[in-house]
Amino acid sequence: MTDTPTGAPTDALTNWMTAYRSAWESNDPSDIGALFTDGAVYFNEPFTEPARDRDEIVANWLERRDAPGTTSFTWNLLVENDGLAVVQGETNYTTVRYSNLWVIRLVVDDNGVGRATEFTEWWMDQSKPS
Repeated sequence: MTDTPTGAPTDALTNWMTAYRSAWESNDPSDIGALFTDGAVYFNEPFTEPARDRDEIVANWLERRDAPGTTSFTWNLLVENDGLAVVQGETNYTTVRYSNLWVIRLVVDDNGVGRATEFTEWWMDQSKPS
């Protein structure tokens, strides 16, 4: 699978998704931090507290990081409207495949760069359906 979207996302969302994948592969704190605004919140699971603010988001990301080159990711835009995007994705590891549902609230600056004010990332292991 390739890291390419289907659907018709805005340039800001496409660029953000590309930057997210780059940060996913690099695990560079500056790449990760650049994805989010000051005061952003990042939800990993429905019933846990989110990571709040850039520093906490970066620290949380690095605690859960994947090794570079261990995943492939495809995504499909479900909804994008007024800074809100809902993305369906699939992440493939060597031994497991996850279905992903992302809710992204973006603000776009005057240069067209989007940063998330809120990000919800839920993943479901396809080998363990409920």
